Amino acid sequence: MSEPSLLLALHSSSETLGVGLCDLQQEGAPPQCASFPLGRQLSNALLPCVEELLPAERWPQLARIVVATGPGGFTGTRLTVVLARTLAQQLQIPLHGFSSFLLIARRLAAAGALQPDQPQFWLQQTLPRRGIVAGAYRLEASALGGIEECVEPRLFQPDEAGPGGVEAQVEAEADVLQLLTLGRLAHAAAMPGPWSTVLPLYPTSPVEGG
Repeated sequence: MSEPSLLLALHSSSETLGVGLCDLQQEGAPPQCASFPLGRQLSNALLPCVEELLPAERWPQLARIVVATGPGGFTGTRLTVVLARTLAQQLQIPLHGFSSFLLIARRLAAAGALQPDQPQFWLQQTLPRRGIVAGAYRLEASALGGIEECVEPRLFQPDEAGPGGVEAQVEAEADVLQLLTLGRLAHAAAMPGPWSTVLPLYPTSPVEGG
């Protein structure tokens, strides 16, 4: 049997599930990406959607997993993180978690929205009646992929002055591509990726399922 070489990416921090797959041994091969607008059906459809790209019998070919940890809906984020942790534990492979805001910041940086002289770049999501979730980012050569998360996304209460910034808009397939890129970089750097440290990011209390 050949050495495991597949990288799986999972992103469910919005109403759309994003799944990505690539072969770490084939640098120039285009990745497979798919998005599934599941909404609240994620709990029933998660495994079938993953298996569209990677059937269960091929899971032993996985060498590494990357997952978006939020912020996002409580149920959706938790389910994909739990699946990623379970697979990584059972297969004894590295797992890496990245916030969905970091993935958006990487997209914006690629489009020229982040400048080297900017101390911080804020992204935010407005939650009706609950406040603003915001995180800060900057260009940093020493960070994995060149973007550092200076302030992990957290909740600013409705009566608390938020930091301002650009509204964080998830694009499932584009953000899955960012996950795959970070996974490739982590693999190239031989990062260990312990599964037990990857946890969902909940800036707010899980009052509402996602």
